Amino acid sequence: MLFVVLLAATTPALAEDTAYSEALSLLMAKKFKDKEKAIDQIMLVSKQAENSEKVLSVLKQLVKGSLYYKKDNKQLVFLNKTEGKYIAVDAIKGVVLKETAKAKFKKITVNNKLRRKLRTLIAQLSLNNISAKIRLSAVQEMMGKSKVDEVSAIREHLVKEKNQSVASAMKTLIALSEINSENNSTRLSALKVLADSLEPKARNKIASLLEKNEQGEYLEQSKGIIYAAIKAKRNIDERRKVYAFFEKIFFGLSLGSVLLLAAIGLAITFGVMGVINMAHGELIMIGAYTTYVVQLLMPNYIEYSLLVAVPAAFIVSGLFGIAIERGVIRFLYGRPLETLLATFGISLILQQLVRSIFSPLNRSVETPLWMSGALDINPIFSITYNRLGIIIFSLIVFALLMLILKKTSLGLKVRAVSQNRAMARAMGIRSEWVDAMTFGLGSGIAGIAGVALSQLTNVGPNLGQSYIIDSFLVVVFGGVGNLWGTLVGAMSLGVFNKFLEPVAGAVLAKILILVFIILFIQKKPRGLFPQKGRAAEN
Repeated sequence: MLFVVLLAATTPALAEDTAYSEALSLLMAKKFKDKEKAIDQIMLVSKQAENSEKVLSVLKQLVKGSLYYKKDNKQLVFLNKTEGKYIAVDAIKGVVLKETAKAKFKKITVNNKLRRKLRTLIAQLSLNNISAKIRLSAVQEMMGKSKVDEVSAIREHLVKEKNQSVASAMKTLIALSEINSENNSTRLSALKVLADSLEPKARNKIASLLEKNEQGEYLEQSKGIIYAAIKAKRNIDERRKVYAFFEKIFFGLSLGSVLLLAAIGLAITFGVMGVINMAHGELIMIGAYTTYVVQLLMPNYIEYSLLVAVPAAFIVSGLFGIAIERGVIRFLYGRPLETLLATFGISLILQQLVRSIFSPLNRSVETPLWMSGALDINPIFSITYNRLGIIIFSLIVFALLMLILKKTSLGLKVRAVSQNRAMARAMGIRSEWVDAMTFGLGSGIAGIAGVALSQLTNVGPNLGQSYIIDSFLVVVFGGVGNLWGTLVGAMSLGVFNKFLEPVAGAVLAKILILVFIILFIQKKPRGLFPQKGRAAEN
């Protein structure tokens, strides 16, 4: 009885797969009329939910001209050229074939009539998809190049579309087709719709209505259309400015979060120990290279590589920091100029060490899928997941560091030494041990900053040099040794930099920020949030 039930359940599925395969085989016919019948047969099969995605991919490859079949066994394949090589994929099973010689495949051709029909069918299949993202992508793909029959299909779907973003895109697509109407009232209605759209093609279409000839006269004859187009373009430009402002804020916070991670460790060591560590950038670089090595060791688990790289980079950079403090810096306390020169020499040694091990060439670190892509707010403003992730990650690191300093024994001793080293030693605190752990903690956080930077740029021996100066500027601007000052200073300088770059350029923007900080320090030598204790007095 169980066998009969299972047989009854699997028989329809097998029948559907057979029908699908037979419908695809009809595409190999020589006559275009037979191919049209084959397409109709495929559409009947596509009504089954499990076959709709397969049918959609076949139709897209057919329009693209990438649908072939093997001459010997009539096997239907997708044949695409990638990096100079042909890759053949079975159209039914989705399996990559070993045989990729193009001469052994024959292309399935279509004429203009079939191509128009295919575009309409592709639009219908995409618009019927359950996912609003796929429906929106289908409408945007048709934007500005849709045919009359496709627009009529869009009108039918607009009536039952519940997603606001998809419905708005559909209205824009219809308006783009109506803007070329001979009826002025229809064109004016279309301009009202386009005035509320942020699609680049909508603005470009409106701008084309305002083109002038050599005599400075509008090519558009209707004055009503010209006035409506001017008003619509002004409305779009004002909205674009608002989102451009938010985009600068986002990129400024992204840069500020990187500066926060790079400077927060420096703020600890500089505030507690009074050491000017010029090798801090190289500790960031070591964290980035640790991420690269972790991905080399686990190539099949890239999605989890960052979860391993964060603690690994903290430990590796922290150990380097402790070694630097125990080997060199502990002999130079109270001599800031000599610590500057010594750590600068250490930075050169670390750079050469990396060049000897990994070569001077930049290394690329892969971004996991969960950090790839972007969150599309509207057609002109999107938030990339990697930058958003770094902003959140930097705030988490900041919160954890505050908890360590406020709630742990190490944090209590660090605060005691930073306020009064002599009194802390008199109370039995081993300041040498605190110095080593503090330097290791700051260096470990620098390594974590390297993990974040590896997701934004290539990893190279000079990676840290780009951030060491900015890190010192953040620390001095926010207040030496004050973590809240470092947070405010990093985010402020990041946002200021992004607003100045479009106006003054990247180099001049950094110079202007440096001049601003110099002038600011003249008025408030201890920064935004002055630190109390030994570091502030010095």
